Amino acid sequence: MILRSAVNIMTPLLLAAMGGLFTELSGMLNIALEGLLLTGAFAAIVAAHFTGSLAIGVAAAILCSMALACLLALVTLKLRSNGFIAGLAANLLAAGITVILSFHLFGTRGVVVLNDVPALALINIPAIAGIPVIGDILSGHTVYVYAAWLLLILVWVILYMTPFGFRLRSCDGHSEALISLGLRPDTYRFTAFLVSGFCCGIGGSFLTLNLGAFVPNISAGKGWIALVVIFMGNRKPGGLLIAALIFGLAEAFSNYAQGIFNVPADFILAIPNVFTLLVMIGVSVYSRRKAS
Repeated sequence: MILRSAVNIMTPLLLAAMGGLFTELSGMLNIALEGLLLTGAFAAIVAAHFTGSLAIGVAAAILCSMALACLLALVTLKLRSNGFIAGLAANLLAAGITVILSFHLFGTRGVVVLNDVPALALINIPAIAGIPVIGDILSGHTVYVYAAWLLLILVWVILYMTPFGFRLRSCDGHSEALISLGLRPDTYRFTAFLVSGFCCGIGGSFLTLNLGAFVPNISAGKGWIALVVIFMGNRKPGGLLIAALIFGLAEAFSNYAQGIFNVPADFILAIPNVFTLLVMIGVSVYSRRKAS
């Protein structure tokens, strides 16, 4: 049960981390993953509510998240603003505008429930569903989970098997080589921001369409955790999968522990955050020792 829940929880983390991986490898730290997830989550619930279509909800989430990513890229790359400050501004913009639009569209600043739209179907694989551990990991999930795994394979192919991926990775530390070939590193960085918006849009739509509702700040720090996943995964697609699963297990355990241990719920709910902090400290110490 914990494994199945962990796979479900890790999906938006993995999707956001895949998007952030592109900007990270291009030499740009994208701290706006939180805002991109939140934008996609709200756009999905709005579009699905008014059209009754989950597909249109996903498309709207991708477009709106990519629009915010495009704005962030323009401010960062064209206007040469500080990337950290611009990313924080994008997060604050997403947090504020979703509440305002929620009030104007639905008359509430609280929970928005998705009505008259079918729930996401679970895909069971009979051949492996009954196998302990493996069945929990590989069977009984929504299409989002399997799409995230396929997208991860596609990310690996793009980054390591295509000229675009090679040039993108050259932007971080070897941009002069690209310039000498008549290529513009900022073009690849701009594309990386758009890819991050695309992946976060899908991840954000999963948060609301899987729940069937929008809750203010539904991203709940998942964009920030996705940044940790990138570095914990050593900036490799395979590493992202392992790191996201570890964080998924930590949160799934905290959810499970609420009904098992006689401990105040606040302490149990803090487990994923404490784990994130410890991982950040560990990655920082490891990076410094490796550099020295």
